[in-house]
Amino acid sequence: MGGLGRSGTTLIERVLNEIPGVCALGEIVHLWQRDIRDDERCGCGERFSACSFWRRIGQEAFGGWAMVDVHRILALRDLVERTRHIPMLAAGKRSDFSALASEYASYYARVYEAAARVAHAQVVIDSSKHSALAHCLRYSEEIDLRVLHVVRDPRGVAYSWTKTVARPETDGRDVMTRYTPARSAVLWNAHNAAFGLLRQRGVAVRRLRYEDFVANPRETVHRVAAFMGMDTSTSPLEFLKPEGVELRQCHSAAGNPMRFETGIVPLRPDDAWRSALPPRQRALVGAVCAPLLRSYGYGLMS
Repeated sequence: MGGLGRSGTTLIERVLNEIPGVCALGEIVHLWQRDIRDDERCGCGERFSACSFWRRIGQEAFGGWAMVDVHRILALRDLVERTRHIPMLAAGKRSDFSALASEYASYYARVYEAAARVAHAQVVIDSSKHSALAHCLRYSEEIDLRVLHVVRDPRGVAYSWTKTVARPETDGRDVMTRYTPARSAVLWNAHNAAFGLLRQRGVAVRRLRYEDFVANPRETVHRVAAFMGMDTSTSPLEFLKPEGVELRQCHSAAGNPMRFETGIVPLRPDDAWRSALPPRQRALVGAVCAPLLRSYGYGLMS
């Protein structure tokens, strides 16, 4: 799952995780540092090292997480998985750079394959969102890469990035990153445009607006499942209730704090930005994002 953070990807991933045969892993891009190295909390509430689900994946993929060279993976991330490297990743002309991208992608492929075996899943979801990571994964022959590109009105995204949100996995010690509306607008343009480039390189990319998902979750789940190669047309999707979606405990490795929520979660538009984001900032974000706003079907006027 790709897009800029605060676009609703965690909620959508949690909903898709309720489909039999689907295993949602959270933001695997953070697995190496936050989980293996820092031992933060899994979505089930346990420390990563204490979670039996992730212990089994580590054993299947690497013979145990202790066998993973985290320093090597983080060094590869710094070398290839950067937004500024997307043109080079898309071109694929430098053999030395391509070799590094292939090695980096191979670690993800091993995690995905092991998770599919442990969870007996047909589809594994990585909600890392990073456009550069999606371009790196294209270099793995083991991955049948399909990208669900999630977009949300950039003014709503900008307002969300201004909030102070604690990270429960650190027991309140840290908060999530914050951006100014101007900065988030620039990032919204860059990340979303990068997924358009990914489609041009032959990767299967399906765009989903967050607003359309909350307006009609049942139809959306059927369409996304078909994109993933699964037929849910005759499934009652019993986890979708009139009052929201019923979520089970998950084993999300990293992501938005709502990955810890269980039970009935309401599905409704989040339009607080229309009154909470100052008019000048709304206008600024709209101006910076104007070309893609129109392309994605959003109005220029808020």
